[in-house]
Amino acid sequence: MAKSSTEKRKSRHLKICSTKRVEFLRKRTGFEDVDLIHNALPELNLDEVDTSCELFGKKLSAPIIIESITGGSQEAKKINKLLAAAAERSGVAMGLGSQRAMIEKPSLTNTYCVRDVAPNILLIGNIGVTQLLEYDVNRIADAVEKVEADALFVHLNALQEVVQPEGNRKFRGCLSALRKLTSEIGVPVVVKETGAGISREVAVELKNSGVKGIDVAGAGGTSWGAVELIRSSREDEWLWEWGIPTALSIVEVASVCELPLIASGGIRSGVDVAKAIALGADYAGAALPFLKATKRGEKGVFEELERWKEQLRVCMFLTGSKELTSLSNSPVIITGRTAELFRLRGISPEGFANRSLKNKGGII
Repeated sequence: MAKSSTEKRKSRHLKICSTKRVEFLRKRTGFEDVDLIHNALPELNLDEVDTSCELFGKKLSAPIIIESITGGSQEAKKINKLLAAAAERSGVAMGLGSQRAMIEKPSLTNTYCVRDVAPNILLIGNIGVTQLLEYDVNRIADAVEKVEADALFVHLNALQEVVQPEGNRKFRGCLSALRKLTSEIGVPVVVKETGAGISREVAVELKNSGVKGIDVAGAGGTSWGAVELIRSSREDEWLWEWGIPTALSIVEVASVCELPLIASGGIRSGVDVAKAIALGADYAGAALPFLKATKRGEKGVFEELERWKEQLRVCMFLTGSKELTSLSNSPVIITGRTAELFRLRGISPEGFANRSLKNKGGII
């Protein structure tokens, strides 16, 4: 059977992400301007540090999510199985790639199914926000049920769509469709960006729409503008660099809502996970590092996850944080361009630097 246009596009995306430079050229996440404050007398043992947490009723060994990568092809099926098996073994969560391909062509459903190798993980399905205008809630719910997902990512990808030659530029009505979805689907809905970040203004709209979590997916990591520019052989470099840096996006969203907050977009280590949590995130995710690790099989992905977990544990130990809640209240120094961006958006870097367990601070 011939491949659909969606299948072909997904395969091309996977190849580009695996073989080309797709990260931002100059813009950074902002984590390079964030320093955790060292605690020279932590008054705890390293083996007492607890990185575990819970999301949507599932226990996680660490606040780490393998972010949505792929689906809709036989190569994607293999990658999803490797990622899921490693997530199961490590005790972390995983998001699936956009399920649009399997909705359009049900024979592709098996490329997303991973419960045979990962029966216990927190598994998050995925659909684009513009697909909410195309498919009714029952059809999306059916896609979630078929892969046995515990929750659903709804991804926002206006930048990607505007760069894609065949992209969908019609976003009017998406917020109303999102409200309908959250009220009817029966599983937690988490809205995520795809590398351009979420502002506090949008976060307020999302909170009011009934979503149960936000994934900022900020600028500084993979640029989907870049992926589409490469795919279409365009040279509009300014689109490659578009977006809100991840560090700023985390703090903006945390300032206006208390929903579970996932930091992604350029997270490249357990140290970045620690910094994200100290800035206000509850969890952190990444895609590209784990996609690259699949070249070493399930073992490679598992080892990468365990390395991140150990880095997070050591950061917690060195800040005197026995639990993640302590890390989220620990003081951090924010300098450089990131501090400048914070101030321009009415956020006080000094509040983060001087906070304590009794005063989380940070926001004017």
